[in-house]
Amino acid sequence: YEEPTIFDVVFIAIIVGLCAGLGLALDRRAGATAPQAAPFLGGGTPDFHAWQRFHFRPYTMTLVFIAFEMEMMFMYPWAVVFVSEGIKALAEMGMFLAILSVGILYGWREGIFRWQ
Repeated sequence: YEEPTIFDVVFIAIIVGLCAGLGLALDRRAGATAPQAAPFLGGGTPDFHAWQRFHFRPYTMTLVFIAFEMEMMFMYPWAVVFVSEGIKALAEMGMFLAILSVGILYGWREGIFRWQ
C-alpha cells in the first residue's frame, strides 16, 4: 500500500470537479419553469401521497406460490437421497412438508384461493 501523493489528491479533486461541473451544465431543468419541469411521458401527477398505505392482495398468494416452489425444488434431490437413506429421509421430508402445509393452511384461512 502506497500513501497517496499530492498529485493523486489533486488529480482526484480535478476529476470530481469536472464531473460536478458537467452534471450542472447538462441539467436542463435548472432554469425551467413549472410546466417545463413537469414529468413528460413518465406519468402525470400522482393521485395519492407516496407514503399512503394500501393493501397488497397478491401477497398471500405469492407466499403460497413460494411454498409450493420450495417443495418442488427439494423433492427432486430428495428422491435421489431417499434410495440410499430410506425411512430417515422419509421422516425428514414429512417434517418439511408439514412446515410448508402450515403456510398453505394460513393462505387458505386468508382466502387466497377464492378468486374474485
